[in-house]
Order: sequence, then structure tokens, then C-alpha cells
Amino acid sequence: MTAPLLHAEDGTPFRDLNHNGTMEPYEDRRLPVEERVEDLLGRMTVEEKAAQMLHGRMLPGENPPFPSGAHLITERGLTHFAMMAVPDPRAMAEWNNHVQGLAAAGRLGIPVTLSSDPRHGFTANPATAHTGGGFSTGPEPIGLAATDDPELVRRYADLIRRELCAVGIRVAIHPMADLATEPRWARISGTFGECPERASRMIAAYIDGLQSGPAIGRDSVACMTKHFPGGGPQLAGEDSHFAAGRSLTYPGGAFETHLRPFEAAFAAGTAQIMPAYAVPAGSGLAEVGANFNRDVITGLLRERYGFDGVVCTDFNAITGMEVPGLVSLPPRHWGVERLSVAEQVVLTLDAGADQLGGETDPELILAAVRSGAVTEARLDESVRRILRDTFLLGLFDDPYVDPQAAAALVGTPDGRALGREVQRRSLVHLAGEPRTGTRLYVEGVDAAVAARYGTVVDDPSLADLAVVRLATPYERREGLLEQHFHSGSLEFEPAEVERLTALADAVPTVFAAQLERPAVLTPLAPHAALLLGEFGAADEVVLDAALGRAPMVGSLPFDLPSSDAAVAAAREDVPFDTQAPLFRFGHRAV
Repeated sequence: MTAPLLHAEDGTPFRDLNHNGTMEPYEDRRLPVEERVEDLLGRMTVEEKAAQMLHGRMLPGENPPFPSGAHLITERGLTHFAMMAVPDPRAMAEWNNHVQGLAAAGRLGIPVTLSSDPRHGFTANPATAHTGGGFSTGPEPIGLAATDDPELVRRYADLIRRELCAVGIRVAIHPMADLATEPRWARISGTFGECPERASRMIAAYIDGLQSGPAIGRDSVACMTKHFPGGGPQLAGEDSHFAAGRSLTYPGGAFETHLRPFEAAFAAGTAQIMPAYAVPAGSGLAEVGANFNRDVITGLLRERYGFDGVVCTDFNAITGMEVPGLVSLPPRHWGVERLSVAEQVVLTLDAGADQLGGETDPELILAAVRSGAVTEARLDESVRRILRDTFLLGLFDDPYVDPQAAAALVGTPDGRALGREVQRRSLVHLAGEPRTGTRLYVEGVDAAVAARYGTVVDDPSLADLAVVRLATPYERREGLLEQHFHSGSLEFEPAEVERLTALADAVPTVFAAQLERPAVLTPLAPHAALLLGEFGAADEVVLDAALGRAPMVGSLPFDLPSSDAAVAAAREDVPFDTQAPLFRFGHRAV
């Protein structure tokens, strides 16, 4: 059932969201958004308000044992969902229309707002970034930083905006404004690098492209910038999804440095903010996770910076997450583990958060209201902000998309060409020179692609050039989720170093390092005929650079350390603090 399109007495069309045949103020697109918000807020029950303050997860379609989440619309009144998977564009657009129809049948017809982590890169991590969906593929955000070209980044973000809008995704749970000051951290590929100035330029351009200007509107994808007040200085580089990464640390006293990219995001008009899981230990702020931290959300974000947009907590900080038949993931309630769930909810709302990321039970909030710990007026503060964004995005007036148009607009030749252009311009020439060859030995490269560049041989002794794509080393961790987070050592195993250097000594070898983190390339660099860094690139892009068919114009978005020991001795919060790095930020061989 959809809200029927009717006409008022003066002929004005409106969607009859509450099914009474009369155009109410909140249904009148001619009125100012604030007036529409207040009218709707006054019609809502406390139960409907509580449902607005939950940002759940959703899968497209019903695929037991994994429920889609659509039942949460009809049974609990939720209307905000992060898409955990995206099918082809037509199917995604059809799914959007399906869930919008479910929402339109509700008492007030409040539309669904679909969100997503990044989907336009090469990273596949169920908790942080996704691939698939037919989108035009560019490098990871760290590769956007490597271009040091704000206008290119703005154009590419505009492409992302158009593709997401086409399938019905209207909130981006990105960008990350975290600084990559701790080289071991698993999330560096999602950042814009180690330099506050460059990161700020890139973030401003990215938000401008996604939101199509400083104020969100009907053609925008609203940005949920994260992880305030800066998730980069993780203690020993451990990630805050896990207990070992429960703390941010500031041994160099650089807390204010990590706020600078967020200041650029505020200036660019970011619509929403997501706080960090981790505790800002030693910062002078309360020693609890940022999701629960009044000093962070109210004191710093609301009062110091005057931010009045939606604040959505990082997902499942309070209750954890059940993956049916697979695993139960614990909550990330760092610093408040001893409090009850009810106490944690009250603390989160008192801190100033508007939505509970990943939570799907309105009773969490309703119990706090019934107990007297939270007033309905406090709910109104948050629901007012949430509804405002929904109105500004135009979803109350038309939440539906055209599946046929989505299929035509997503992954177009022009879009894919722009993605490839950004991939090419992100490549960094670290050392050596491009080479030519007719007999190619390859590792980590699709042999069918390499065959377009020469004869592919299986024996390096028969080759006149080797091209080897290298993944940044990491320590393998146990656990369904943790195995996707590449943390720990940045050095290659000694046996692998011996093998790779022997190969490079036997045949001229191009090493193309995929720098999702700042790998230690010290033992390989002297042996490489060409050493290049990439941040998500197709085989063709790498081979064109390796064989001198395309220039490499990117520059390093972080220092490349000389050793694990240098990283361990550095301060997690201070940019460029590893001693005697192999290559410095901004490096590009000439």
C-alpha cells in the first residue's frame, strides 16, 4: 500500500500520509520544513518517537535465517536502516520501493531512510565497508587523499551521490574524519590520511560532492561523518570494535589535532555525526566511550562547535548483535560495562545522542521514559532533528525511485571511467622506474588481464619482467568479525622477504603494494625495479603504470615507516612521529 497522491481544494498535490483524505501541514510541501516537523511531531505518540530514535540494519529480501528487517517497519515502526547488502541496482531500487510501501501504510506514513557504509571501493568488511551492487569503483578514501585533488574528489563524490540516490540510499555512513596517526590501525584505508590539512581539504570536497552543497536537499546524500572526536589514535593500533581497542590515547597531547578534520566537516555542512566507540583516555574528558560521553557530544560537539544535526551512535554499542546461526557479537560499551542496559541507554540520551545505531527495540527508550529517567521532551529534541533531515531529503514528498532508471544510472561507462581515472591518479611512484616486458610473470594479477600486456609465463626464469601485487602484512585474528580487521605487524615475514627479494634479483620485478595501512617496505625497496603504492586499483590500472603506459601522479597520504620497532616507539596521536621513515608523507619519485 502506498500513500495515495491526492489534491487539496486549491489543486495542490499531496501524499495522503495519514490516510484521512485531507492535506495536513506536514503533508504540504509548500510549507517551511520546520513548520512541517512541528506539525508531525505534535501528532506522534511516544512509541512512534522512540522508533524514530533507532537506526537498525536491513538486508534486501528474505533469505532465512537472515531476516531482512522489513518486519521492524510493520511491527515496531522503525524507519531508519543501514543496508548490510545491496543487490544489483534494479533490485535495490525495487527493495527501496517495497519498504517505502510498508512504511506508507503506517498510521502517519513516515518514510524509510536507507543508509550505507562505503560501497564504491575495494574493501569488503561486514562491519565497515562493502563491495558489489554494480557501483562505479574507485580507490579507498585513503587513495582519494593520495590524489591531493579536491576537485577530483568532489566530482567522484558527486558520482557516488548520484548512484546512491538512484537506488534509494540517502544517508552515507561516511566519511571518516579520523587521522591516520597510528600506522597499525585497521581502519586507515577509510581515512583521508595522516596530515590534518590534506585530510581537511579532502573531507570538505567529499561532503560537498555527496550532499551537493552545504545544506542537504532533495538531491543530497546526507553525510554521517565519523568517529567524533577522532578515532585515529587507537592504543597500540587495536580497533575499537574489540575490547583490546577500547581506548584512544594521547601520549603526545595532540587531542586538538584530531578535531581539525571534523572542523572542516562542520564548515562543509555535514548533516550528521557518529561518535567513536572508544574512550578518549587522558584527554580531560569523561573516561567513557564517546557514544555515552556527555563531555564529547554535548560539551564538545553541541556547545563548542554548535552542531545541531543528528548524532547517531556507532552501531550496537549497547546490546551487541546476533548473527543467526553464526555468532553473537558483544556490545562495544567501553567504559560503562558495569552499568545495566537501561542505565546505558539513559547515559547515551543524557550525553546528547539522537539515534541508537544498530538497535531495533523501542522498548529500550520507552522504559527510560516510563521510569522518569528521560522525559518525552528530551525525545522531542532528537526526533525533531531526525524528522528535519527526512523532510529536507524530500522523502516525505516522494521516497520512491525508478528501478529502470537505477539500472541505467548506476555503473555507467562514464561512471566507471571516472572511477578508473581516480584509481590511476591515486597511484604513488615510490622508487625505481617503469619497465617494459613481453614475457610476464605475475602474482596477485589476473592472468587473463596480464595476457593483454604480453605473454604470461608460470616460471619466473622465463620472464623478462615480473609484476607482483602485495597486500599489506597483518596479524591474523580469530573470530567471525575480527578476521576482517587487518591489525598488528606491518612487516613481511622473513621467509616471504627472502622469496620476494630472490625473485627480484632473478628478474626485474615491479612491486605494487596495496597500502591499506602503511606497510614496512624497507627490505623490498632496494630490490625493486619499480616500487609503487596503490589504494584500491584494478589490475589494468596497475599494469599500465608498471609498464610505463600511464603516469603515476599521486603522493603518499602518510609516512611509510621503516620498521615495526619505529611504529611501536611512536606516539599514537602525533602525526609523522615514526623515526626515520622509509618514505615521508607527500613523497612521489621524480
